[in-house]
Amino acid sequence: MPENESFPPDVARQLKTYVYRLIDPRNGETFYVGKGQGNRVFSHIRAEQNLEGDELDNKVRRIREIRLAGFEVAHVIHRHGMDDKTAFEVESALIDAYPGLTNVVGGAGGSDYGAMHALEIVRRYSAEPAVFQHKALLISVNRSAAERSLYEATRYAWKISRSKAEQAEVVLATLQGLIVGAFVADSWLEATPANFPGRDGVPGRLGFVGKEAPDAIRRLYVGKRVPDEYRKRGAANPIKYTWGK
Repeated sequence: MPENESFPPDVARQLKTYVYRLIDPRNGETFYVGKGQGNRVFSHIRAEQNLEGDELDNKVRRIREIRLAGFEVAHVIHRHGMDDKTAFEVESALIDAYPGLTNVVGGAGGSDYGAMHALEIVRRYSAEPAVFQHKALLISVNRSAAERSLYEATRYAWKISRSKAEQAEVVLATLQGLIVGAFVADSWLEATPANFPGRDGVPGRLGFVGKEAPDAIRRLYVGKRVPDEYRKRGAANPIKYTWGK
């Protein structure tokens, strides 16, 4: 079968759900991990041919560089014959295993159940579960905490209901299932450079202006484990509420 085309229909049916890697043949580096069915693995090559300018993300740029150099992307089906739940887990594990991927987001569930040092595992699972005495808004900062201060990583920019966010009495930053920060939001604003100088605008999202929570509140939550009922495996939404509607 010529590279970068498609699977015969009978082959595609037998693959079921699979996890794949895209590899740069110039250096053997895996630069993208994904999951899918049918001819999903080849869709990135087709997309590259139809995108220009600002539409090009790092993955597409890498594919274009490979083709301009006279090579073709190598497609590897890493594991197949799976159901979706199993495939999510395999995808997440591979994303953790290959640093520097061009994936825009990590694998589903990779935030709380992804790669951790053994001591981090002990710390997280030995921690007491938090008992919420306030309307707490939980925000996972797994992918942004390393880039900014904890306050900046927690406050910007989220797809969230303003009316729901304004009910929160405390905003808790979580990192791989552990509560690592507590803040009080004074106001929730549109995620624009005017409201948050120095930050890129994110249409349709909000951020908050606030401060670190008082010590009495911090002692209640920081260092505690997020209870299991708020950590659904495979959930992609970084926002969770501890109160009803």
